[in-house]
Amino acid sequence: MVTADLPGPVVRRPGMPSVDPGALEAALRARVDGEVRFDAGSRAAYATDASNFRQTPIGVVLPRDPEAAVTAVAVAREHGAPVLSRGGGTSLAGQCTNTAVVLDWSKYCHRVESVDTERRTCVVQPGIVLDELNQQLAPTGLRFGPEPATHANCTIGGMIGNNSCGATAQAHGKVVDNIARLEVLLYDGTRFWCGPTDDEEYAEIERHGDLRAAVYRRLRALRDTYADEIRRRYPGIPRRVSGYNLDSLLPEHGFDVAGLLVGSESTLVTVVRAELKLVPVVRERALVVLGFDDIALAADAVPDILPYAPIALEGVDSRLVHDERLKHLNPEAIDQLPAGRAYLMVQFGADTLDEADERAHRMLDALDESEHDPQVAHLDDPAHEEQLWQVREAGLGATAHVPDRPDTFEGWEDSAVPPDRLGDYLRRLRELFDEFGYLSDTGPALYGHFGQGCVHTRIPFDLYSAEGVAAYRRFMERAADLVVEFGGSFSGEHGDGQSRGELLPRMFGPELVEAFGQLKAVFDPSDRMNPGKVVAPYRLDEKLRLGGDWKPRDPRGLHFRFPDDGGSFAEAANRCVGVGKCRQLTTEGGSVMCPSYQVTREEEHSTRGRARLLFEMLDGHGDSPIRDGWRSGAVREALDLCLACKGCKSDCPADVDMATYKAEFLAHHYARRPWRRPRSDWSMGWLPVVAQTVGRARLARLANAVTHTPPLSRAARAVAGVEDREMPLFAGRSLQRWFAGHRPYGGGERGVVLLWPDTFTNFFHPRVGRAAVEVLERAGWRVELPSGPLCCGLTWISTGQLGMAERVLARTVRRLSGHLREGGLVVGLEPSCTAVFRSDAGELLPGDRDVRRLGRQTVTLAELLTEHSPGYTPPRVRAERALAQVHCHQHAVLGWDADRELLRQAGVEVERLESGCCGLAGNFGFERGHLDVSRACAERVLLPRLREEPPETAVLADGFSCRTQIHELDSGGHEAMHLAELLARAGTAP
Repeated sequence: MVTADLPGPVVRRPGMPSVDPGALEAALRARVDGEVRFDAGSRAAYATDASNFRQTPIGVVLPRDPEAAVTAVAVAREHGAPVLSRGGGTSLAGQCTNTAVVLDWSKYCHRVESVDTERRTCVVQPGIVLDELNQQLAPTGLRFGPEPATHANCTIGGMIGNNSCGATAQAHGKVVDNIARLEVLLYDGTRFWCGPTDDEEYAEIERHGDLRAAVYRRLRALRDTYADEIRRRYPGIPRRVSGYNLDSLLPEHGFDVAGLLVGSESTLVTVVRAELKLVPVVRERALVVLGFDDIALAADAVPDILPYAPIALEGVDSRLVHDERLKHLNPEAIDQLPAGRAYLMVQFGADTLDEADERAHRMLDALDESEHDPQVAHLDDPAHEEQLWQVREAGLGATAHVPDRPDTFEGWEDSAVPPDRLGDYLRRLRELFDEFGYLSDTGPALYGHFGQGCVHTRIPFDLYSAEGVAAYRRFMERAADLVVEFGGSFSGEHGDGQSRGELLPRMFGPELVEAFGQLKAVFDPSDRMNPGKVVAPYRLDEKLRLGGDWKPRDPRGLHFRFPDDGGSFAEAANRCVGVGKCRQLTTEGGSVMCPSYQVTREEEHSTRGRARLLFEMLDGHGDSPIRDGWRSGAVREALDLCLACKGCKSDCPADVDMATYKAEFLAHHYARRPWRRPRSDWSMGWLPVVAQTVGRARLARLANAVTHTPPLSRAARAVAGVEDREMPLFAGRSLQRWFAGHRPYGGGERGVVLLWPDTFTNFFHPRVGRAAVEVLERAGWRVELPSGPLCCGLTWISTGQLGMAERVLARTVRRLSGHLREGGLVVGLEPSCTAVFRSDAGELLPGDRDVRRLGRQTVTLAELLTEHSPGYTPPRVRAERALAQVHCHQHAVLGWDADRELLRQAGVEVERLESGCCGLAGNFGFERGHLDVSRACAERVLLPRLREEPPETAVLADGFSCRTQIHELDSGGHEAMHLAELLARAGTAP
């Protein structure tokens, strides 16, 4: 159906004009105020999002301000290049991957330009992260209402592109309901602010007779042509996100052009700025968790809960909870769930806690009189509520790469139906899972925004074979028909993109799909805005990230054995599912990942970006921008700023372990060409040998003079290839030498424990070891300390000298084997070395039984005293207050719960700093080119927090790196101490 005022619909046109990347790059560099990147590494990092799809971009532009982005689009237009405007890159339907010029707004364009508290609006740039926005708005008592589970890393621009929702949409609606106006840019250069448009404003626009007037005239014609069909075919449900928002053009919605463009996935316009509607912050909340025997039964109860106006109503099934248990996610929160195999999390909000509780009780009273009989847990402790919400928000990551299960994928992860039909839909959906062989006792998990009928899941599609991909297509078609039967939407918040674009005729019919094509032609007749998505879409089974033809290199001769990935580096590199948690800018809750991204805001310096480069390095489709495998300079450059903090090992929901991947890569990158290694690899990697030599020859005084006397110190740093920063001092007497003359205290009635003399404790801070010996002996242990040159291999691991690390570690295990075979415990004082014994050793030497014993029998000082010393009571510590900088490897591998408990028993009020990595990270902060990032990491939270504290506050840092960073940089005069030192001082206090 085409009227005189409407263009014909955009259709896929084969043979689109080619783009000269070199000329385009040169023009962008000459004219755009921003970073222009056409290198292989950048293109690889942006080749996919969180979806099943992959397309390598032409290049990437990081504009420094909105005007630079406008210029970039103009240059792209002059060269005929497609454009993709990208937010956080977490799209699940393929919207954020295309062969286009990618505009990444997130690094620079994240300002709040104005706030109007009276009108409850603000104007923002597209790259601002939602949590960052709400933090800046906090003093006003207002916030932006929609809150997806990715709120810590999703951008407002991306939320607008997808029409995001989240749990809070129950109270505040979708993004489309929370936009006042948008400033938009068409591919042809037309630029204007838009929003609801009454007849008077429309007439004023028409009078100008410009390109904007032509757009509005055609939009009115489109509305008038299709109004009846829109009203007939658009589902009347809370979560209709599929398709374009043509209903926003209807008179009853105020001819809202901004509303029309929300959810258009960068296929129509580029959003330059947004004026957002704000809502008051909910002051008090009460959470009720209801337990049911089955997820469909839980869904059946939703209609009886909705009349009580909860501000959130989420569903979670036991399969999701089981997956989280297997991955050790949110264990404390899971323990608070009531009995049942499915749960509804119902939250009420009010100005006072009593009001919120009253609403909750009214709902519970009503359920008592209904046919539903849930188990109930009623919580009004904010800390416990937050923990339970994390159970729900962890859904996507928790259901990806579950141990000993088939991989799961998005595709049908976002359907929505009328809430009063949700239970029956879930029953039919499970039947469909079963028919296709996807259903088992363990999955797929079903969860989501049940109060609005939206269901999330990840399905074990076989996207590795042609047969599996064909089955995936058949399932998607059948599932689409099922949702249409229930009067629902293919997407309830993630959008259509490529996953569901070709299915839209099944939901909207041919007339409205033609209208979508005509709408595309109104804004983008040349199909240059994110082509192949939504309109004239690519097929749902083409341009897959995997697929039946995916055949990556699978390197042999690995040092790490990657036991959780079947021994395959390719499978390890494929772990990242793109959720982007590594791009969050805060370390609240004690998280660490990802320190380099937090200070650079660079995609390549996030865990996800590095994982993408490693994935591309294996060249599974034969068209990767990275062609040189292990020798890749682009991959090495991306890994260079990885601090090897291991934060991702615990914080990444897909269990990516970038520190291990980096070490493996470096080992192969420099294999058979060691002369290419930076000098710091030799000076820092072989530090244990240097320290042993200095200690045995008693050269500490001479070595310290060389490293601390100008100009000798400058020469020493130049030879070592390290940064211009203070070098740690060697101790005058090593721990081993001191222990050789030590007379034990007490009778050792608890038995023998071996204290591990790591290089840092032994040769730099032996005071820590002496304190540990005192504490352990007073606790009733007889301490043994191995003599001679021993090492865990840490420094060789962190510099990728893995062959040497294996030899050193194997020698150490042989020396400890007698103690280990007798069941003896090994106490580690340095967290990074202790983590090698607990984790890395087993991955380097998995077949060695003594290595497995070492992993099981290595404990921290706090673990020994709280878990293996019955009846032990620590001495009361005089310091009433302490701050703890938890070492990254302790956070990721060892845990800190035992330390917290021991400090509680000692009477210490301890605050665990939410500071993430200190920035030194072993050798990282000393390596040339890393000083600025190292300092920036420390200045993000750690150092400012220490400068706020009075001198008498104790600062705990078990890590040598953390203590060194605090000592050298501006910490307000504080010096950090080890837990052993704090306890020893208390034990000897009068």
